[in-house]
Amino acid sequence: MSVGLLAVVDDILSAALKASAKSAGVVIDDAAVTPQYVQGLSPARELPVVGRIALGSLANKFLIIIPIAMLLTAFAPGVLPWLLIVGGGYLCFEGAEKVLEWFGFHHGGHDDEGGRDEKRLVMGAIRTDLILSTEIMLIGLSNVDPDLDFWLRLAVLAVIALSMTALVYGAVALLVKIDDIGLKMAKSGSVRVRHTGTRIVRSMPAVFRVISIVGTVAMLWVGGHLVLANLGEVGWHAPVELLHAVEHALEPLGPVVVWVGDTFVSAVAGLAVGLVIVGIALIIGKAFGRNLSFSEGHRAPHGETV
Repeated sequence: MSVGLLAVVDDILSAALKASAKSAGVVIDDAAVTPQYVQGLSPARELPVVGRIALGSLANKFLIIIPIAMLLTAFAPGVLPWLLIVGGGYLCFEGAEKVLEWFGFHHGGHDDEGGRDEKRLVMGAIRTDLILSTEIMLIGLSNVDPDLDFWLRLAVLAVIALSMTALVYGAVALLVKIDDIGLKMAKSGSVRVRHTGTRIVRSMPAVFRVISIVGTVAMLWVGGHLVLANLGEVGWHAPVELLHAVEHALEPLGPVVVWVGDTFVSAVAGLAVGLVIVGIALIIGKAFGRNLSFSEGHRAPHGETV
């Protein structure tokens, strides 16, 4: 009995590892996007907020994504591409709105209240996580052995959900607290440790500026790729065929160049889609006599209190 149980557990873990490997790119995107939501918070609130976002991510996966994915896979597989198009469009919208802010375009509702609205930023992070987690779980589901029965497939998805959440938010927690680690190192009695800590502290504002840019590009890339790929799934093949043509043209230059080309085309497409959605949202807002706010709180630079 115990041998059989161990065999089942081994099958579940092996299948989860295999399926999770295909989601590695999205996991990196998720880890790059999330730290933006704790920039500007007091150090004492950073880990609690990351914890709340992580719990929201688990709720997304276990209460929304896995049940719906299992049901749709069984009864309405044709709906999944449409859901991914909507999700990709939302990521494009978020990314395009941030790009506009880089160039000085701000929407109403960005009142600086001396800090950030914690409830709004947590909800915004959880909404963004819902899209990224959906892609992670659907990629995982698509790589699960179809011969597995319902309960084994569900167990594999549960393992993927737990492991990916722990990986992403563990990395995020380390990333957002590394400046505090640097401060403690800077007070060390060892000269070498003290110098290393000082360098860490001084580098953090630049690190978080880079993270902000990477996170925005990640949202445009993932969102654009979701839209392009799934438009092909629902019958409009021209956008994804263009993407494949670019990949094919770059193949002689090697896989790294192919990946960069794919990322660039997807990000540009994501920006275009996002700008269209922002424009539509602004028109709708003006029609109803209000200025819409698309951000989840003011993006204050992290590290100003260091």
